[in-house]
Amino acid sequence: MRVALKLAYIGTNYHGSQVQSNDPTIEGKIFEALKELGIIDTPKQANFKSAGRTDAGVHALGQVVAFNTDKPELAIPRVINSKLPNSIWAWAHAHVSDDFNPLYHAVSRTYRYIMSGEQYDISKIRTASKLLIGTHDFANFCTTDGNKSTLRNVMRIDVRVSGALTKIDVQANSFLWNMVRKFVTALTMVGSGVRDIEWLEQMLNPELYEEGLEPAAAYGLTLTKVDYTQPIEWIEDSYSIRRAHEHIHEHLIRHRVMAEVLEGLVPQD
Repeated sequence: MRVALKLAYIGTNYHGSQVQSNDPTIEGKIFEALKELGIIDTPKQANFKSAGRTDAGVHALGQVVAFNTDKPELAIPRVINSKLPNSIWAWAHAHVSDDFNPLYHAVSRTYRYIMSGEQYDISKIRTASKLLIGTHDFANFCTTDGNKSTLRNVMRIDVRVSGALTKIDVQANSFLWNMVRKFVTALTMVGSGVRDIEWLEQMLNPELYEEGLEPAAAYGLTLTKVDYTQPIEWIEDSYSIRRAHEHIHEHLIRHRVMAEVLEGLVPQD
């Protein structure tokens, strides 16, 4: 039977989602848990696939993976989570068709970037973001990854202010390497007045204009959702979701304390 999982993770201490030989990764921890539980023998034998890779330090709420198993009764979130670190958790599962591929069957993915927005003109960022919507050659907004086409269709960009923070949601059919983080760099350059709208229009015409951009910091980026052509009947695990809330609350307390500690490390004038 083929099983799909929805995964969430805090990517801070991982070298991305894709398995690597020496560095800790999300997939590496998933493989260890599935093999220890006897759910799969090897990723290759189980035809393990994911909806896509996330880079080092990037987080997820809606990452999707799928694999074959002859023990579907064990392939449920609360069992799998018992063998995972608290920074990674499954929270829903589904039985899917034998040919289901979470990468190729996806019709869109959505990322959210959260940043401090106090120093930017949000109206300029919103205006600039509209230029990025549609099908464009985003060669100026990615890190080169072989000879892949750099044409992508951006379906939606929402920019909203939440207190001192700005949240940018980007939905596209698929994403190039570092694409969202370079979007954020470009939008903040316009929002701070370093560049103007005409510059952004030039950036969307890489055959005539080329400029490299540094990607925004990875810690602000989360893969929030993957959508599919056929509806998947996800079964959410309320126990796993409740436990995740508890773990996240512990992280929140720690980071709030650390924020105060850091404030106190600077001598006052």
